[in-house]
Amino acid sequence: MSDTPFGFGLPPEEPENGDEGKKKDPQSGGGQGPANPFGFGIPGAGGAGADNPLAAMFGSLNPTDLGAAFQQLGQMLSYEGGPVNWDMAKQIARQTVSQGTPDGTKDQSVSPGERSAVEEAVRLADLWLDDATSLPSGSGSAVAWSRAEWVEATLPVWKELVDPVAERVGAAMGDVLPEEMQAMAGPLIGMMRSMGGAMFGTQIGQAVGVLAGEVVGSTDIGLPLGPAGKAALLPLNIEVFGKDLGVPKEEVRLYLALREAAHQRLFAHVPWLRSHLFGAVEGYARGIKVDTAKLEDVVGQFDPQNPEELQQALQQGMFQPEDTPEQKAALARLETALALVEGWVDAVVHAAAKPRLASADALRETLRRRRASGGPAEQTFATLIGLELRPRRLRDASRLWASLTDARGVDGRDGLWAHPDMLPTASDLDDPDGFVHREQLDFSELDKMLGEAADGSAPKPDLKKKDDGAAEGDDAE
Repeated sequence: MSDTPFGFGLPPEEPENGDEGKKKDPQSGGGQGPANPFGFGIPGAGGAGADNPLAAMFGSLNPTDLGAAFQQLGQMLSYEGGPVNWDMAKQIARQTVSQGTPDGTKDQSVSPGERSAVEEAVRLADLWLDDATSLPSGSGSAVAWSRAEWVEATLPVWKELVDPVAERVGAAMGDVLPEEMQAMAGPLIGMMRSMGGAMFGTQIGQAVGVLAGEVVGSTDIGLPLGPAGKAALLPLNIEVFGKDLGVPKEEVRLYLALREAAHQRLFAHVPWLRSHLFGAVEGYARGIKVDTAKLEDVVGQFDPQNPEELQQALQQGMFQPEDTPEQKAALARLETALALVEGWVDAVVHAAAKPRLASADALRETLRRRRASGGPAEQTFATLIGLELRPRRLRDASRLWASLTDARGVDGRDGLWAHPDMLPTASDLDDPDGFVHREQLDFSELDKMLGEAADGSAPKPDLKKKDDGAAEGDDAE
């Protein structure tokens, strides 16, 4: 996993030796990324242009391509949008997808048979989940996506995730000069911001494009990346994922459909959860600190003909999270929330699949190891917003949810999602038994009061504590 917080360095697939990386032939499939007309150090660009961005831009272009390159450069420098050039991000992501994955697998359109198989798997998964959770189905429809369709469908959410961080960087790029000099340096600052937006767009597009070749659905990182109510699976990536597992393809597809459908239930019927997670991301972004001294040095030596200077500055760790109590709390809040989501899904899916699928244990462990080894979802999440998830928390959360099921039943377990203050904390993940048997405040009377208040009458609430967390309406008598 990259040590640089915003992933502006070379990805894990690129050699540590820069000279060795430059010797790669971009046509040989050794690189991950698309051609690099702007010299931003896109992985896989290779050739002499890696040292000379102008050579990379013009060296091998015919007159027609040269005109297109000038047009693209003009669009990049004239960009006046937000902190990320999302048009460029989309273009780079689509180009990355079109090149295929390192194993030689190329994207392809979803066939009618694959679409029907996904729809049937999600339908069956929802039936099985009815026995494992009290939350009703959240999948209004089931869709099968190609990799390119996944990019198109998820970019709006990536924008919501990344923009808060990029905004901090963009603001710093405009504030490094004294105020009296900013008027004179206006064109330079504007160019730097355009370059910054282009660099963010390039890196994000590259990361999303690579991730599109590996994800199996719309919820791989524990966040709802796709449209609400759509359970989405990628048939091509599911086939690649299950290729060497020794498990029937139908069982792999069904198990992954269970995970996708479980995520959809949670996000559909816990209305505060999405804003809670995204608010935690934004809270973390507010604590990003920019090394303004280093950035001032870069501004003073900035050469408009060599935009890679900014790229190299980013690679040197210019942007770091502040080591403050507030920032640590924001990070813990987000990591815990994501762990609780993933742990709940893991526990619920296991309960639904274990009695029905012979391969349930093997598939569960495969997915856990994929996450614990720093799989593609974690790597890309860390690349884009500077956060590195701790997979250990996922196993802890799964054990806690399973213990809650044993102690309180399905309804008592799922009832904790009624309010964020009822959920376990990071310390509770360290002591699951303590949380399971702790007395819990009963919110049911308060909810009833609020409902009646909306009708014009509000009786005084009778808040009481439940013994051992047993909720009214539980199976326990």
